[in-house]
Amino acid sequence: MLQNFNFNVEEDEVGIRLDKFLAQKFLPIKCEVTRSKILDLINKNQVQNLDNSAVSPSQKVKLNQKFLVILPDYEIPKLKATKIDFKIIFEDDDLLVIDKPAFLTVHPGNGNQENTLVNGLLFSHQHNLSQISGAFRPGIVHRLDKDTSGLMIVAKNDFSHLKLSQMLKDREIKRYYLAFIFGVINPAKGTINENIGRSTVNRLKMRVSRSATRTAITHYNIREIFCEGLASLMDVKLDTGRTHQIRAHFEYKKHSLIGDQLYNSCKKNPSANLSIELKNFISNFPRQALHSYKIEFEHPRSKENFSFETPLPNDLAQLYEILKNG
Repeated sequence: MLQNFNFNVEEDEVGIRLDKFLAQKFLPIKCEVTRSKILDLINKNQVQNLDNSAVSPSQKVKLNQKFLVILPDYEIPKLKATKIDFKIIFEDDDLLVIDKPAFLTVHPGNGNQENTLVNGLLFSHQHNLSQISGAFRPGIVHRLDKDTSGLMIVAKNDFSHLKLSQMLKDREIKRYYLAFIFGVINPAKGTINENIGRSTVNRLKMRVSRSATRTAITHYNIREIFCEGLASLMDVKLDTGRTHQIRAHFEYKKHSLIGDQLYNSCKKNPSANLSIELKNFISNFPRQALHSYKIEFEHPRSKENFSFETPLPNDLAQLYEILKNG
C-alpha cells in the first residue's frame, strides 16, 4: 500500500540538503527512512517537488518548498490527542496565539510521541489545524525550544499558515524575548549580526561561525542589572529565528543565559557577600531563563495589526525577585 507524505520547508531548515531534510522529517514518524533510502526513492521518482521542478539528493531546500514522498508498504501511525495545559491568548477562525509553558516540547520527536504541544492541539483543535507542515506538525508555523516559555502563533488553516510563513521569511512578525544572562554585556544596547551553523563538535549545539550560511540577527537592550553585575535582564528582539539563536548569540558574547544546560561556558560566580539562597537558586535554576513575552504581526486575512504580551511565568518572576533583592 502506498502512503503519501507531504513536507514543508520551515525557516530553520533552509539550506539543508534534500536527502538530509527528508530523513530528518521522517524521524518523529518512527519510520526507517535513511538518506540512502531517500536516494532510492528519488531514483524511482517517488520524491516530488510540488512546484514541478527536478529533485536531487544534494539540492539545498528553500523556505516553503513542498515535497511529496511516496512510500510503499507503510502504515501511518496516528498521533494521540492528549490533554495538555497551555494558555490561549487569542483565537479566531484563522489562528491561535498561545502561551507555551516551559518544559513542553512543541512537536513529537524520538522518544516523545504523546506529551507535546501538538498532542494538546489535537485534543483541543483536532479538525482546525493547518496541514502544510505534515501530520506530525499540524498548525506549527514557528517553534520555541522545549525549555523556553511564551508566545507562539498556531495556524488553523493552510491559508493562514502560508501567509504567516511568508511573513516570517520577510521578517514582518516581530518577536520579543526577556532573557536573564550572566554578567553585563558591553555595549548595553546593540545588535549581534553573526551567522549561525551547527557545531561540528556537539551536534546538539549551534555556534557562530564564519563558514555558517544562515544569517542570524539579534537586537538587545539591558533592562536591569542585578547584584553588582552578576546578572542582567535583557530585552531581545529577533530579526531572524534560527535554532537556539538567542542562546548561541549570547554565548558567543561570553554571557550565557542563567539556567542554560547546553550553552553554559560563560557563567559568572556570585560575590561572597551575596546570600546562599540566591547562589543556590541561580546554580540550580532548571532551564534557560528565556521567555517570549511579546509578538506583533499583521493578521494574514483581515490585515489588522496585532500585538500580544504575556508576563513572566512564576519561575522567572521568582528569579527576578531573588536577583532584585540580592
